[in-house]
Amino acid sequence: MIELELVAVRVELPSNTPVVVLKELAGRQRQLSIFIGNPEATAIAFALEGVDTPRPLTHDLFCDVLDELSVTLERVVITELRDTTYFADLHLKASAGVVHVSSRPSDAIALAVRTGCPIFAEEDVLDEAGFVEEVDEDVDAEEVVEEFRQFIDNVSPDDFAS
Repeated sequence: MIELELVAVRVELPSNTPVVVLKELAGRQRQLSIFIGNPEATAIAFALEGVDTPRPLTHDLFCDVLDELSVTLERVVITELRDTTYFADLHLKASAGVVHVSSRPSDAIALAVRTGCPIFAEEDVLDEAGFVEEVDEDVDAEEVVEEFRQFIDNVSPDDFAS
């Protein structure tokens, strides 16, 4: 397994599809881009920005349940890429030992951001889908940040108040 860091949640243009970008912490610095849904992108972005919602989002609720049950999320692992679908596992530690639970990568990452647990990928996944980003000197980092802010501005915590 290879440890990754969450680099960004951004919107791919022109399709306006959210994507989460993960990067290898050591080694070749490969990146992994995973297309995700709008709700999961919002959940990850809110956690990264420290946005408080009037009521708990699903991922916040899940973390609360884990706490109440004295279960710790030790790590999330991107386990497989089958066709164009990524798979992940939650590694949960309870008094009885460690349990692996299947998860969508987007949900696993949303939980990892909230709990501070590490994110990993199987080497086969990075070998198949990882890439080394070429630096484009014409891309302005402020433009990327502004694009992300516009995405966040279009989502309100009130959207989750029901």
